[in-house]
Amino acid sequence: MTGELFWLAMSAALGLILWIPYTAAGAGVVGFKSGTTDVPKPANLPEWAQRSHRVHMNLVESLAPFAVLVLILSISGKADASTSTAAAAFFFARVAHAIIYTMGIPFLRTVAYTVGWVACLYLLWQILM
Repeated sequence: MTGELFWLAMSAALGLILWIPYTAAGAGVVGFKSGTTDVPKPANLPEWAQRSHRVHMNLVESLAPFAVLVLILSISGKADASTSTAAAAFFFARVAHAIIYTMGIPFLRTVAYTVGWVACLYLLWQILM
């Protein structure tokens, strides 16, 4: 497995766990039994849980383009050490984004998001060159 595919799998794993905090908060708001059948309105969740939900949705939106780029690199044979590093940067930027955004730190969340976005642009550049 290439480094890019490993970091894609790790990014997917991150997406598989990011729903847990805000879902647990929702169950805390409406109770566990009700929380398994009725989804509380986001406005009823604590602010950190609302941000946590947005973090998850943001990763879902960013994961598709990242995955396509990684798969194209893998299929085309253009993957190398630099693209593996860029894929790792995407993953760690998304982990940082999740923590920083959930904590409510506005400027740093934008920096973390931008690092992941630039990593994707680098992957695209490597495909096109």
